[in-house]
Amino acid sequence: MRQGKFKIRLGYLVFAIVLDAFANALMIDSNMGSAVWTASAVNISSLLHSSYGTTLFVYAVIVTIANQFLLGKFDEHIFISNLLFSLPFSYLVGFFSDILNPLQLNNLSIASRLLVDVIGLIGVSIGTSIYQRCNLIQHPNDELAYLLRFKYLHGSAGWGQLISYTPPVIIMIICYFLTGNILSVGIGTVLAMFFQGVIIGISDKIVVPSLKHHYSF
Repeated sequence: MRQGKFKIRLGYLVFAIVLDAFANALMIDSNMGSAVWTASAVNISSLLHSSYGTTLFVYAVIVTIANQFLLGKFDEHIFISNLLFSLPFSYLVGFFSDILNPLQLNNLSIASRLLVDVIGLIGVSIGTSIYQRCNLIQHPNDELAYLLRFKYLHGSAGWGQLISYTPPVIIMIICYFLTGNILSVGIGTVLAMFFQGVIIGISDKIVVPSLKHHYSF
């Protein structure tokens, strides 16, 4: 019975990772503003002239370490699971972005690009909601929001997500002052900042409701 449930959760986890990566790529290629962490990584990648996938992964490693400080102790499971999630996810986003390039989504009308961007944001939020409730592994950026949500903010998905955006926003500001440019930031980024956590909270209730949060800090 337990093995069957594990396989189901594992299947949902794989689906959620692919969905999240593809949805992030949609937001990037729409050029209407990426999710906050993604936009921050795009700017770092441009500043350092590094590949996008590698930048995302190094970024994730740094956040993984920060999460351990938030926990107040070393949690081997969370540390390893954050890294296990980050490696395939980081390069999947770049892979899907390359696949979508021939579609030239950024040449669509503004209304169409905004629609694609919002669909991407919803996809990112649903994917995050699913893999958080699979309770197997999750991205360190979402682990940060999860820790803030359940350890410090009484379960508020909206506030947890919003406060977790402080580091990437600061980094984007630094990149702007160093280069004079800001990339992958737009209305989609603003929508993600204020509504991604809300959509995650709604998804928790209506998307695969049989999956439940399991948190213990």
